[in-house]
Amino acid sequence: MSKIIGKSLPNIPWQDKPEGYTMPVWRYSENPIIGRNGNKVSNSVFNSAVVPFENGFAGVFRCDSRSISMDIFAGRSRDGIHWEIEDEPIHFEGADEEILHREYRYDPRVCFLEDRYYITWCNGYHGPTIGVAYTYDFKKFVQLENAFLPYNRNGVLFPEKINGMYALLSRPSDTGHTPFGDIFVSFSKDMEFWGHHRHIMGPIPGDESAWQCTKVGPGPIPIKTDEGWLLIYHGVITTCNGFVYRMGVALLDLEKPWKVLARSKEYILAPHEYYECVGDVPNVTFPCAALTDADTGRIAIYYGCADTVTGMAFTTVDELLAAARR
Repeated sequence: MSKIIGKSLPNIPWQDKPEGYTMPVWRYSENPIIGRNGNKVSNSVFNSAVVPFENGFAGVFRCDSRSISMDIFAGRSRDGIHWEIEDEPIHFEGADEEILHREYRYDPRVCFLEDRYYITWCNGYHGPTIGVAYTYDFKKFVQLENAFLPYNRNGVLFPEKINGMYALLSRPSDTGHTPFGDIFVSFSKDMEFWGHHRHIMGPIPGDESAWQCTKVGPGPIPIKTDEGWLLIYHGVITTCNGFVYRMGVALLDLEKPWKVLARSKEYILAPHEYYECVGDVPNVTFPCAALTDADTGRIAIYYGCADTVTGMAFTTVDELLAAARR
């Protein structure tokens, strides 16, 4: 058996794989775990990130308002399934008012790194870029400099330094609903100035693996295993009815994460259920967070469904490694 290198999480949300089910990832039977009305102002709650915190869980949630403004909100949970999300968006503190000015915020990730929780998100600053902030308690949030120039989306930190450097995945984009996208990794000594950009992978042309032929982007924080970094990602195909977002998994080298050791040809989860196919943006399964338990190899994935509600799915490190290599 392969091993997750990390901490035990005995209270990880979990359901066993249904008997006779053949896919590597299976849905929580009570999905969606968060509906449209996650707080008093929300039209939708999706593409959000959670982490273990104190005796339960905390997270940062994308809640589009009923005026359809995009912002991110803090939330707490005892079991990782039932969530209380604040009604006011996160108020960021920081030294530079230029960076604190809000245009829009969406699709956050949360990464515990060293002694604090870092939040990255798509931040509006004359176009989409990667916002970065940190918190110790999910009450006070300190915003740092944006990581990149516009245009960029899907900023995802690695949970530890690699060769003494902070590492950040991203997907350079454009100002619109980008019809292209490759995954890159960038490095920083100080979490402020980012460089040494390396290409990891892009879409697969043709029909060899057509579900990811338009664009790909990183999902949850990479999972460290004894065989490499497991990266759950989204892949997109352009159909006659628009984009369809599915999930895949890749295995990256531990020391040189731009080197892909394995990558799933088949998707691991796709929009098949009603709440994934019907919503504000149909046909979307978009992973943003994963909880892991090193003792059992269990993994719980949080994902956005049809840009409307939040779902949960389950897998194991062995299931994902097998899918990446298949």
